[in-house]
Amino acid sequence: MKLLFVHDGEKLKEDEDGIFYTDGSYNKEVWDRYLTIFGNVTVMFRKDSKIYNPVYAKGNFQFFDKVRINFIEIPNFTSSIWSFLNLRNRLDNKKKIKEVVKQSDYLIARLPSNAGNLAVKYAKKYKKPYLIEVVGCPWDSYWNHSLKGKIIAPGAMLSMRRVVKHAPFVIYVTNKFLQYRYPNNMKNIGCSDVTLKEFNNSLIDERLKKISNFDDQLKKVIGTTAAIDVKYKGQQYIIEALSVLRKQGITNIEYQLVGAGDQSYLKSIAKQYGVEEQVIFLGTLPHEQVFKWLNQLDIYTQPSRQEGLPRALIEAMSRGLPAFGARTGGIPELLEDKYIFSNSKRNIDEICKILQFFNKDNMSNNATRNFNESKKYDKEIIKGIRNKFLNEFIQSGIKNTN
Repeated sequence: MKLLFVHDGEKLKEDEDGIFYTDGSYNKEVWDRYLTIFGNVTVMFRKDSKIYNPVYAKGNFQFFDKVRINFIEIPNFTSSIWSFLNLRNRLDNKKKIKEVVKQSDYLIARLPSNAGNLAVKYAKKYKKPYLIEVVGCPWDSYWNHSLKGKIIAPGAMLSMRRVVKHAPFVIYVTNKFLQYRYPNNMKNIGCSDVTLKEFNNSLIDERLKKISNFDDQLKKVIGTTAAIDVKYKGQQYIIEALSVLRKQGITNIEYQLVGAGDQSYLKSIAKQYGVEEQVIFLGTLPHEQVFKWLNQLDIYTQPSRQEGLPRALIEAMSRGLPAFGARTGGIPELLEDKYIFSNSKRNIDEICKILQFFNKDNMSNNATRNFNESKKYDKEIIKGIRNKFLNEFIQSGIKNTN
């Protein structure tokens, strides 16, 4: 069985030795998920024009096995006005997607994705069984991006609603949020794309011991892992809150940021608010080092204004970390309401109140609750739910061909 997987939100990366990589959301575990069921898998992604140093690529990206998985590049024909207006270019890209869909037995389109929408169109035309994975909200993504994004957001949201509504099979990465924004009236499940392999009770024991020994007068370290040059990731709101707390005499909070990207914007924000010495940029870390970093934090925060179900937050919770975040995407499904701040003009004051609320007792309770909540994302439990649904999807295709 030939599966076509389409998502133009991803860029395949290549190093100087010709080795391919993806970012953290597409790892070997994800590809094994499809290869064990379908056998023959072709992916359509964009391709990064940059050629990376092999040592850097190996340390920061996920290996992509081009022997086991076929790759077809999708040119990004909506990245500029020129490319959008280049009718010949757009027609060539549509033809490429159409031909690949025709040659496939099944389609999985991960949305939001312009190429995914187009692939679904051709799957319907040529009666190919298709499934949609809903992993994010284009409204939040565009609306919080720029003025141009605010113009695009309503149309993008309506377009995705139309595609998702009548899709025969839909997997949502949230349990409520994306289902509400992009409802489906056919077969669907909520099944996180985040899975955790093991839960070590010693982690929560060590965390509770760390909290019991905590001194409120000493430095309190909070952290976020996310791209640092994407404004809707929200780190600037935490930085501004540090400034407000500083005016109140609270200066013992350090904010550590892990993530790739240009640091200049957030550094300028920290300088503007006079908290440069409290904001520490750690750059990118290999995945195994991220867990070591999480262990030394006191509090984790996910301040994003665009999310599906954030892997980084779930991983922090699995380390027994006290955590808080924005009322965005699936974040409120993970955290108690008293640890959620709004996406409004009140958000800075709300962040300050939450940080001041984190005394020893509240941190201990929050840590224990988060650790137990993260167990819902046990790899084997989620794997069973997803495989059952994928097998239903396969069977629907077999029935249609009989």
